[in-house]
Amino acid sequence: MVFASSRRTISLQGLVKSIQSNRSLSLRRRSFHLTCSLNNTSRKNIVPPLDTFGRRHIGPSKKEQEYQLSTLGYKDFESFLNDVIPENVRANGNNNKHFPLINTDKSHTAPNYSESEFGELVENVANKNQLVKTLIGMGYYNVKIPPAIIRNVFENPEWYTQYTPYQAEISQGRLESMMNYQTMITDLTGLSISNASLLDEATAAGEAMVMVMGSDRKKRKTFLVDSKIYPNTLSVLRTRARGFEIDVKVVDISTEVIKANEKDAFGILVQYPGADGSIFDYSHLASTAHASNMRVVAATDLLALTLMKTPGEWGADVAVGSTQRFGLPMGFGGPHAGFFACNDEFKRKMPGRLVGLSKDRLGNPAYRLALQTREQHIRREKATSNICTAQALLANMSAFYAIYHGPEGLRQIAARIYAITNVLKCGLESAGFKILNKNHFFDTLTINVQSADALIKRALAHGYNLRKVSDTSISISMDESITNEDLSQLFNVFQISSSPEAFTEKLNSGKSVNTVDELVVSAFPKELQRQTPYLQHIVFNRYHSETELMRYIRYLQSKDLSLAHAMIPLGSCTMKLNAVSEMNPVSNPKFANIHPYAPKDQVQGYEFLINDLELMLTNLTGFDAASFQPNSGASGEYTGLSVIRAYQKSIGEDYRNICLIPVSAHGTNPASANMAGLKVVSVKCLNNGNLDLDDLKVKAEKYSDNLAAFMVTYPSTFGIFEHGVKETLSIIHENGGQVYFDGANMNAMVGLCKAGELGADVCHFNLHKTFCIPHGGGGPGAGPICVKSHLADFLPSSPVVKCGGTKSIGSVSSSPYGSASILPISWAYMRMMGLDGLRDASKAALLNANYMAARLAPYYKLVYSNENNRCAHEFILDAREFKATASIEATDIAKRLQDYSFHAPTLSWPITNTLMVEPTESESMYEMDRFCDALISIRQEIREIEEGKQPKDNNLLTNAPHPQKDLVSEEWNRPYSRERAVYPVPILSERKFWPTVARLDDAYGDKKFVLYLRSYAVKKKKSSPPPGYRLSPFSSP
Repeated sequence: MVFASSRRTISLQGLVKSIQSNRSLSLRRRSFHLTCSLNNTSRKNIVPPLDTFGRRHIGPSKKEQEYQLSTLGYKDFESFLNDVIPENVRANGNNNKHFPLINTDKSHTAPNYSESEFGELVENVANKNQLVKTLIGMGYYNVKIPPAIIRNVFENPEWYTQYTPYQAEISQGRLESMMNYQTMITDLTGLSISNASLLDEATAAGEAMVMVMGSDRKKRKTFLVDSKIYPNTLSVLRTRARGFEIDVKVVDISTEVIKANEKDAFGILVQYPGADGSIFDYSHLASTAHASNMRVVAATDLLALTLMKTPGEWGADVAVGSTQRFGLPMGFGGPHAGFFACNDEFKRKMPGRLVGLSKDRLGNPAYRLALQTREQHIRREKATSNICTAQALLANMSAFYAIYHGPEGLRQIAARIYAITNVLKCGLESAGFKILNKNHFFDTLTINVQSADALIKRALAHGYNLRKVSDTSISISMDESITNEDLSQLFNVFQISSSPEAFTEKLNSGKSVNTVDELVVSAFPKELQRQTPYLQHIVFNRYHSETELMRYIRYLQSKDLSLAHAMIPLGSCTMKLNAVSEMNPVSNPKFANIHPYAPKDQVQGYEFLINDLELMLTNLTGFDAASFQPNSGASGEYTGLSVIRAYQKSIGEDYRNICLIPVSAHGTNPASANMAGLKVVSVKCLNNGNLDLDDLKVKAEKYSDNLAAFMVTYPSTFGIFEHGVKETLSIIHENGGQVYFDGANMNAMVGLCKAGELGADVCHFNLHKTFCIPHGGGGPGAGPICVKSHLADFLPSSPVVKCGGTKSIGSVSSSPYGSASILPISWAYMRMMGLDGLRDASKAALLNANYMAARLAPYYKLVYSNENNRCAHEFILDAREFKATASIEATDIAKRLQDYSFHAPTLSWPITNTLMVEPTESESMYEMDRFCDALISIRQEIREIEEGKQPKDNNLLTNAPHPQKDLVSEEWNRPYSRERAVYPVPILSERKFWPTVARLDDAYGDKKFVLYLRSYAVKKKKSSPPPGYRLSPFSSP
């Protein structure tokens, strides 16, 4: 239970009844019918819904599944499952067809919802959230999201169903957009380099702290944090610091404090502007810190930086923050793109993804992910960060927001916010209120009052939420949504006798003004006024009409392959359907526009949804409690291990610091263990892919006195259900350790196996994989954890909202419930599928994988299978032999698949020079056969090289992919035709996705290292662009 420390449940029947009294008669009747159907499940329904969801989610029909089974030699699903999943692993009592409801009677079950029925339920639940204008601030603000961005990006499957752009040739659109984002961040912060986004502001601050610690040659362990930091950021810093033995010291930052701590402190963190709204010139602090070889981190506000001197100008080494103000809904706390910018010296140490400029085989400029050797899948336990994802979709939306408004539009928004805040300040002072940050501010005022509770109550009566700072002080934060009516109402809240208009004249030296936009920003502290230009590149100065923006967005998306074009068979990534009926609630204002710190009685809809989601997850997995705060899979790993360590400390076993991890594990596992303060010991695997139980026993016994945890992925990363998993977990418990269960492959288990019954103590789930949250081109994600009862008291908490365990580890992300606004997607999937439907989905995923493996087996070696020659939900194709026979590697096959209009399977992981395929349950027989046909055709192309019919250095694979530029070139010195290059199978002449560039030169990109758009300003229309600058029809002058 994560919504409160004591379990509080809500009856769905009670929820629906409470809503009925406030709705129209027709809707009351529909709601009553829905309620009756829940409470009378034994009553025969003679008019069942036709819009059931399961048959739309699962690709193959029942007849097609019968055909798949027959080709594999089975008469029914049960006999097939017996050959795939060991009997001792199957879940107990797995014949339940429905989930329980949220009430005290756990035996009461609810039927699956049809799509239309669920639409009514969503409306009912959303209506339990109250839309009150929230001016609490603290990193979350009301925004006006341009409808063009909502429709064309946020609600567009060609943007939200993309995968991380590892295959650059078919990802140039979002790579260009991410380059725009990186340019936006570097321009606004005044620093050299930005990554392509992190999870949120608080975790970005945690990453910055660890990065600057790692660069300190004196190996100091104290981090000075200014008292004006946001409390949620401070909580995450303290949690993160524990694993690295960092002492986070909260101080009123000053030059004297810095000098007094120079022997112990490696860095400082300031909030700019502060949590109370105050703004200071930190130049002298930065100089003092640098004189003591300390690094300076600034947590800052992008919109404020359009008016304020940049952190880079006053001496910050790192800047972090959130792009939420740039066109992202509050969404009860997330997801939002955290930004991270730094000086050039950190470019090979900074966390997260970097988009860089390189060139393709034809010499044309092209984008790619740069410096990937920094990432955890390469460095494993040596990595200082476990970052495995970003917030790509949200970062792209923020970039488009900046492009749409341009530098002048952004400055106008910021100037209006400052002007409104100034008008309110003058009114408050005229009424006798004391402004505690009166001299320097941007959008937030902290006000001394007689009774904070009384004033907050009065504000609520007028329709506003304000922030309580103390019993005698409150704060209020202005944003771009403030209207003339809002300003007048706020004057009424504070009982200011004069009108706002009177103070505009006062601020304008007694001269009348028509709008607040005529007020100048001269009152802003001169030493902090921004003097440097920003966003001067043409891309930020051209697309200000909706027509132009729409065309630019469409131009970029046309370069990227998504699930809207073809299956994306990435092993261990589970690229399944993201249905519209699941996505619809995310756009609902009563989910999207809720502040994470809104009063509890205003978020009853979210409370119901989160509790219901917890109920279903724990029911599916055999655990007892859950936390939704981790906002990625890797974050879930780190959180689970931190919970284990906190539990062990509580029973006097904090000396346990060894974590056993199989060599086959994903790189995030050892990286997360390292972040949690654990020492990684690797466990061998056998030649058949199974865990080496003898090696595990030896090491578990050897380290039994210090064994903290064992991390296991099941089914294994090799795509096999191992027989010995229960014995494996027993070995760990017998030697005093806890079991962390990696839920990366949960799509093979849902409804069929329960991690909690197998012996796991904690497990994370990738809601963006197994439970249908889309990947968004590299984020957002959600990685909640479920735990057994003995770990429940240690679940993450929040310093602002009551949640988590009574002995909590602290916060692991900025908001109490992580990426809360996308939780309705998984909730929708689970409630519409129902328990029986989810079980069918898992069975279909297993069947699809085995069907494809059987089709491809005559042409490619399968690396691993069980004793029945079966795999789980994914399988690995071996390309290693082709290097000797044809000088062909897995990369060549991956690139050639692009010519067939397919995204490649997972490349060279978990084994070098292999391809791991995962079709998921959502792909149709037609699409799976089309993909198999492509791979079979490519095998024939390889055979031609083996037989000498094509040269090893100039063939269809080594030259792949073949973009249109390649096709129309005058010179064609290839031993194959243009037609065969681009239309290797007949259907492609009618329906083809074209790569927009040829194969990327990775080494060139890492050597040249261009991570932002070159400063090519609008005014330089007659001059030539700098060398290496990428020109496109939509960005050239």
